[in-house]
Amino acid sequence: MESPALPDTARLAGIIAFIQAAERLKDTLRSGVTRQGRAESTAEHSWRLCLLALMFERELAGRDLLRLLKLCIVHDLGEAISGDVPAIHQAGDDGRAERERADLETLCAPLPDDLRAEMLALWDEYNAATSPEAALAKGFDKLETMLQHLIGRNPPDFDYAFNLDYGVAQTSRDPLLSRLRALVDAETRRRVDGG
Repeated sequence: MESPALPDTARLAGIIAFIQAAERLKDTLRSGVTRQGRAESTAEHSWRLCLLALMFERELAGRDLLRLLKLCIVHDLGEAISGDVPAIHQAGDDGRAERERADLETLCAPLPDDLRAEMLALWDEYNAATSPEAALAKGFDKLETMLQHLIGRNPPDFDYAFNLDYGVAQTSRDPLLSRLRALVDAETRRRVDGG
């Protein structure tokens, strides 16, 4: 079996330029805090989202795990440019999706055409939840945020009840997501009740 041809220098340079630009996600902070009380980065959120999805490979038989992981990795890449909008400030059609897609286009500009098209198509699929994998990615994304709210060293006035209404539509689209949601909601109610 022959090895695939090595990419040309221009392709390699474009990929490296994109990877270097995407590094900004490590410094893009979210409103969630870690167990130690440090603001988490979008890159950390995306990593844990991928880990969460990976843990359910067995339960997701028949779904394309590689596609799910790609969607999880790509879903917040545009935030490397304009930053994160905290969950509590996300409301309706505030133009955030269009801004994130435009930012992703900017971030992907150095990529070869095929990779740029793939990245944008993955983001579009995620945004519109047009596949079972995209619907799962959206649900896992909401659950990861809620889990971070429960484990982070939050300020004393943190509104844990926010979790109870957050992402209900996205976590209701699959039985696995619904069961996970029930566990997260139970822990949230304990927090709300002072437990």
